[in-house]
Parts: sequence; structure tokens; C-alpha cells
Amino acid sequence: MAFVVTDNCILCKYTDCVAVCPADAFYEGPNFLVISPDDCIDCDLCPVECPADAIYQEDEVPADQQGFIELNAELSKHWPRITEVKTPLNQAKKWDGVTNKIQYLETQSDE
Repeated sequence: MAFVVTDNCILCKYTDCVAVCPADAFYEGPNFLVISPDDCIDCDLCPVECPADAIYQEDEVPADQQGFIELNAELSKHWPRITEVKTPLNQAKKWDGVTNKIQYLETQSDE
């Protein structure tokens, strides 16, 4: 079973979780991170490091966040792997804790 990044990561994109991942299972989009279920080894290190409390064990994802299970699996196939800590997005503190941010999810970069 894998871990899943959920709604609260959108527009925050803290990368503390990336630093502790021994499987390099994180992938980076423009304003969100995802975990590949194929790469995740279920080590339980990343949820503790996430300052936004946005990472859950797959079988513990809240009911209103269930869509993020498939979203992580799909987007991890298209986004580049991230293995190093980066600065959070500029407005991360403002957006941390705001609910229902899925409408702001950017799936493709402008490049």
C-alpha cells in the first residue's frame, strides 16, 4: 500500500517529505506533489515530515479526498521525479489549511 498526497499540498508544495523518502517516490507538478504507488515502499517517513499534514496512508485517506489516490497514480506517470528539497511556493503559508483547493491544481507547466 502506498502513501497519498492530498488537497492541502496544492498551492503549498512543501518538499520536506522528499528529503526523507528512501524510494524517491515523489513527483513534482507546478503547484503540487504526488507519490507514485509503484515507487512507494510504505515506510511511513513522509507523513511525519509534511508541515501541511497532506500525506495519508492509502487506506486512511479521508472520504472527501479519495480522488487523490487515483490522481497521485496518474500524475506520477507524467511529472518529473523530485529528489531534493526546494523552497515552498511563495504563498504556501496563506494556502496551508485552506480546504477544497482541487480547482487550483495545475497539471501541466507552461514550458
